[in-house]
Amino acid sequence: MIDRRRFLRGLVVAAAATPAACAACTRGRSPFAALRPDPQGILDLPAGFDCQVLSRQGDVMDDGLLVPASADGMAAFADAGGNIVLVCNHENYPVDASVGPWGPDLARMAGVPRQSIYDAGFGVTPGNGGTTTLVYDPRRRQVMRRHLSLAGTELNCAGGPTPWGSWLSCEESFQGKGSSFESGVVVQRERRHGYVFEVPSGSPGLSVPVALKAMGRFEHEAAAVSVESGIVYMTEDRHRSLFYRFIPRSPGRLADGGRLQALAIDGNPGHDTRNWYASGRLTPGRPMSVGWVDLDNVDGDSNDLRLRGRAAGAAIFARGEGLCCTGREFAFSCTIGGPDRLGQVFLYSPSRFEGKPGETDHPGHLQLLAEATPDSLLRNADNMVAAPWGDLIVCEDTADHCGLVGIRPNGNQYAIADNAYSNSELAGVCFSPDGSIMFVNVQYPGLTLAITGPWPN
Repeated sequence: MIDRRRFLRGLVVAAAATPAACAACTRGRSPFAALRPDPQGILDLPAGFDCQVLSRQGDVMDDGLLVPASADGMAAFADAGGNIVLVCNHENYPVDASVGPWGPDLARMAGVPRQSIYDAGFGVTPGNGGTTTLVYDPRRRQVMRRHLSLAGTELNCAGGPTPWGSWLSCEESFQGKGSSFESGVVVQRERRHGYVFEVPSGSPGLSVPVALKAMGRFEHEAAAVSVESGIVYMTEDRHRSLFYRFIPRSPGRLADGGRLQALAIDGNPGHDTRNWYASGRLTPGRPMSVGWVDLDNVDGDSNDLRLRGRAAGAAIFARGEGLCCTGREFAFSCTIGGPDRLGQVFLYSPSRFEGKPGETDHPGHLQLLAEATPDSLLRNADNMVAAPWGDLIVCEDTADHCGLVGIRPNGNQYAIADNAYSNSELAGVCFSPDGSIMFVNVQYPGLTLAITGPWPN
C-alpha cells in the first residue's frame, strides 16, 4: 500500500522545527545514483533506470486519428486484464490543425460523429485538445491500443483521477462562442470553453463530451477528489487565482450538480498567500484555520469568478497548478509563489466535517509547506504526485532544463530526471497502480514515457 501521508506529515514537522531551512527546501542526498546522459537523447535518468517511449506526437492511433501535441496532465488506472490504462490531456489551441488529432487538412475529422466532438469549430477550427487513452501491457512492455477519448475541447492542461476510475480533464481556457482573431488565424467556436469534462478510463472510444458547468467556468488547472467525501478540489492558473472545492449533490455523480466554493483564511479575508511583498507573509509550517465562501453565477459570461470570490473574502494564490491527493490531505503547487517567485507548495487538511454543518466549529487547515529560493534545486513546481516510497515528485515548468524533483519529508530535494534535450516542461507524472512504473510526458516534442528501475520500497 502506498503511504502518501508520510511525506506530508514529516515535512510539516520539519517546517515547524526549522522554517528557514524548509522554506529553501535545500538540496539533499538522493535515494538514487547521479543522473547520467541519455544515449537516446530523451531524458537523463539515474543509473539503473530505463526509459521507454510509449507514444509520440503525430503517431497514427488505432482509431485512425493522430496523437495530438502537448501531452500534459495524466493518470494511470488498472484494467481487469492486468494492463495499465493511461488517460492523457493535450494542451492545444484550435488555431493550428497540425497539432490536433485530425491532421492539417482535417481529413480525419470526417469519420468522427459530430455529437462526439464538443466543439467542431463549424468544421473549420475544431478543438485540438481533449484526451487520448493508451492501454499498456507491463509484462510484455507493449502498447496494446491508443485512441482519442475526449474530442473538441481546448487547452486541456491538468486534471485528476477519481476514486471511481475516471479522469477529470480541465480546460485552461475561457473562450466564448463566435469568431475571434488569434495568432493570425480567425478561430470559430460553436460552444463556450472553460470547463471540466469527465472521461471514463475504461471507455473503448470517444466519451460523451459533457461540460460539468456546476464545477465552474474558469481557467482550470488540476483537480483532486476526496475518497471520503467525494468533494473535488481544484486549482486555477492565474496570477491571482483561487483554490476551489466542488461539493457534489451526489458523490461520484458530478453531472448531477453541486456547490462551488473558494477557500478563505479565517480572520484574514482576501489574504494574499503569494508572499511577494514583505507585509503579511505566511510562515512555512504554521497551520491556518480556513472557511469557504459560496460562489454564484459559476457559469458566467465574464471571466470574473476569481475577482468575485476575492471580494467575498477568498484567499489568492500565485498560479495554482499541480494538485494531488495524499490520503486525507491535498498538496498543491503555486508555480510563481514566494518572494523569489520560484514556487510554493501548500497543504490543505480537510475538516472531519468537510462540507457539513459541523465544519464551522471544526474547520480545515491550510499551511505553506515550502518555498523555492535561488538555492533550491526545485524551480517553478507544476504537476505533482505522491510517490510509493512516501516522497513528493514534482514536475518543473521553468525556463531551462526542466526536470523531475523529489522532496523528502525533511524538506531536502533530489533530482530524478532532467530534460537536457529541449526547452520543454515535463508534465503528467504518475505511477502505475502497483508503483513499479513511473509515467511522464515531455510536452515538446510530444512524448509519453514509461520509466522503470530500482524504485525505493
